[in-house]
Amino acid sequence: MQATAGKKRLRSLKDNSPYLFMLLPAVAVVFLFNYMPIYGVLIAFQDFMPGDRIFSDTTIWVGFDNFKRFFGDVQFWPLMLNTFLLCIFGFLIGFPLPIIVSLSLNALSRKRSAKIFQTIFTAPHFISLVVLVGMLQLFFGRYGLVNNLAAQFGLERFSYFLENSAFRPLYILSSNWQDFGWSAVIYIAALSNVDPQQHEAAMIDGASRFQRVLHVDIPAIMPMISVMLIMSIGGLMGVGYEKALLMQTDGNLAVSELISTYVYKKGLTGVPDQAYATAIGLFNSVINVVLLVIANTLSRRFSENSLW
Repeated sequence: MQATAGKKRLRSLKDNSPYLFMLLPAVAVVFLFNYMPIYGVLIAFQDFMPGDRIFSDTTIWVGFDNFKRFFGDVQFWPLMLNTFLLCIFGFLIGFPLPIIVSLSLNALSRKRSAKIFQTIFTAPHFISLVVLVGMLQLFFGRYGLVNNLAAQFGLERFSYFLENSAFRPLYILSSNWQDFGWSAVIYIAALSNVDPQQHEAAMIDGASRFQRVLHVDIPAIMPMISVMLIMSIGGLMGVGYEKALLMQTDGNLAVSELISTYVYKKGLTGVPDQAYATAIGLFNSVINVVLLVIANTLSRRFSENSLW
């Protein structure tokens, strides 16, 4: 029996060898750029200075001192709050939006119109962050389009980039505008696999289009929704620094200073403190891993869908 199983494995490897060779470059790139640098997190536990070797006889190990320093930093709670609020509001708006858009496009009777709308919705994804923030400046800057129109009606100009209250709406809404069409592609692909006979049977039973969406389309993409929900929760605190840094001003610094921007400033600007910055980044990554495990565990307990 074991010999037969071994022969089946060898035959399977032989049959799939072209595909395995095609995967090798991708595996090599992921290993080189995603796994090999992981050893660099060790500097979070060291008194590290730029130019020092991570492993040497002169390495000074400080344990969790860099983490304790961050926990005692006056910026700790503001950074946590700013990052959490920005991510949670972005998630609450950004996660259901692609689902709604994909269901709406799939419900259109004219597929040509659906493709046109899908192209329009997807196009902003290919705009770079620098260009996007430049567009926000043109529209919402003190002398931008919105303020110029307000001035025409006798209203006062509002400095959107200098007010704390405007940073989160601008950041979240612009991010969702840029990404919702691209994210909807995944659900549209899942909806394309729905058996048309299910819709035909529902129509024979007198179901309306909305009822067919509820009882045919949504159950069909529910496994995909579960997986995407787990991955979104797992990356909840993983907001990047690039866009926040581009939108950051002295006026909105109280709400725009995030963990990622703080890591960037501490690690790469001024007098670099790379050990401290690495400790903060590692702490943020641990939070994301914990959230991922919790989300996957809950999904596996209450549904049949999970990542592992």
